[in-house]
Amino acid sequence: MHPTAQQFSDAVRDTHDFDITVREFPEGTKTAQDAADAVGCDIAQIVKSIVMRVGDETVVVLTSGNHRVDETALASEFGVDAGDVRSANPSEVKTTTGWSIGGVPPTCHETPVPVLADPVFETFEEVWAAAGTPKAVFRLTPSELRSIADPRMADVFE
Repeated sequence: MHPTAQQFSDAVRDTHDFDITVREFPEGTKTAQDAADAVGCDIAQIVKSIVMRVGDETVVVLTSGNHRVDETALASEFGVDAGDVRSANPSEVKTTTGWSIGGVPPTCHETPVPVLADPVFETFEEVWAAAGTPKAVFRLTPSELRSIADPRMADVFE
């Protein structure tokens, strides 16, 4: 297992007393479609961890693989102007979450950040999320996602 994926697996176990099985794919799981194809699930079952800047705050938005973040709705959720919402740059992502773009997991971030999740996840028996690298994912149930990520369910997606 890649050392970064192992680091994430260890962090989840140590922080949440939750053991995961990391699946790695040499061809990569950089996009939601790549991940869905690799694990054999619907693209909607892929948990994308989108790191956003909302005003002066960094937020992790867990969106379904076939959804996009609605920046206007996200701004409204946090009470800021829509112009104050943008995607975090790679440096901000790494500094805040401890993970690189393409491998940001839904939990075990370097600094405490608000986490929002797509309510559509509740319609699936299982979902798949990044496990620390662009080539690693893990399976979990929506209940387990809520338990380890402690997200606020919010409809900020299009």
